[in-house]
Amino acid sequence: MKRDYYDVFLQRLLEQGYQSDIVFIVHGKSFCAHRCILSARSAYFAEMFETKWKGKNMIVLKHPLINPAAFGSLLQYLYTGRLDIDVEYVNDCKRLAKQCRLQDLIDDLETKCKKVYEFVSSKPGTCVKVLTIEPTGNCRLQEDLALLADCALPAELRVGFGELPFDSTDNFNSCPDVCFRVAEYNFLCHKAFFCGRSDYFKALLEDHFSESEELQTQPSIPVVTLHNISEDIFIRVLYYIYSDDTELSPENAYDVLCVADMYLLPGLKRLCGRTLAQILDEDNVVSIWRVAKLFQLTRLEDQCTEYMAKIIEKLVELEEFVAAVKENAEAVEERQETDSIPLVDDIRFHITSNVQTYSAIEEANQKLEALENLLASIGLEC
Repeated sequence: MKRDYYDVFLQRLLEQGYQSDIVFIVHGKSFCAHRCILSARSAYFAEMFETKWKGKNMIVLKHPLINPAAFGSLLQYLYTGRLDIDVEYVNDCKRLAKQCRLQDLIDDLETKCKKVYEFVSSKPGTCVKVLTIEPTGNCRLQEDLALLADCALPAELRVGFGELPFDSTDNFNSCPDVCFRVAEYNFLCHKAFFCGRSDYFKALLEDHFSESEELQTQPSIPVVTLHNISEDIFIRVLYYIYSDDTELSPENAYDVLCVADMYLLPGLKRLCGRTLAQILDEDNVVSIWRVAKLFQLTRLEDQCTEYMAKIIEKLVELEEFVAAVKENAEAVEERQETDSIPLVDDIRFHITSNVQTYSAIEEANQKLEALENLLASIGLEC
């Protein structure tokens, strides 16, 4: 399954400037960026885009105290939570962070500088040229960018966001550039996120853009209608695309999984797989195993067969399990009578793995015997 790492996506957005809507010129050096990301990450940028920089597509920064290298590192931090800066430009970076009201970055820089100083002091002759701040779990980054998902929600669906009576989206312009219409609701979103995270949306927006209508309240924003999806399921997709996380439940995980597969979002499929893995029981393990096979969720498939191994003596009595074994045998291309059956092999592996004590060996043998008896009863040898 293709992986879609969130941090790689954000780094690529910054480096390639895909669907960028603002350019900063810092002493002759150009930096492409996205208003939505900068506004979500920094109150300073949010205010400037609504005041001094409102309506501008290019911002020229000529102040002698703004260093291009420090500005580039600041953008790196805003996009990815990571920062790499030459030691000689650390003070320039601190100055910019203070201007942009990024107290977390200031604290991180001061802490890192202290550690570097202590390290260099303890090892004479050592020279540190680059200071690096690693993202700490990306929680703050994801929370900030989830604000863009909050803003994308239609007003009538915004329930429970922010601390009442305050709404985190009040007076915040997320600068949307595309509207998805789902079940008569309008979601104001950003092409950079949807196209950058999903090849489905990239093809939809780039190949069929001329077919879309325009939003009446904001004529510059095209409207794309999405079919065969409810607003509730789309909201799960929405938050995943912006923040790499979303609220899933046993009740909606399968529906979200189907949509994630259609929208080519492998990371969301894996999140659905984790949710389904938490509800495995005797009654649903076979059906969830089928789902895992269908959607190529190898981790979930393995968790299912591991669970099957634990309750195999009960499973062999169930028609659904017997049918699954038969189907799995038939699915093996040009299978001979004594060829292995993948499902059976996986269950055997989990039955016999980590068996060390005598009692565990006895228990494993009983389970294997139950499985062999089933295979014999349905005329399968492997």
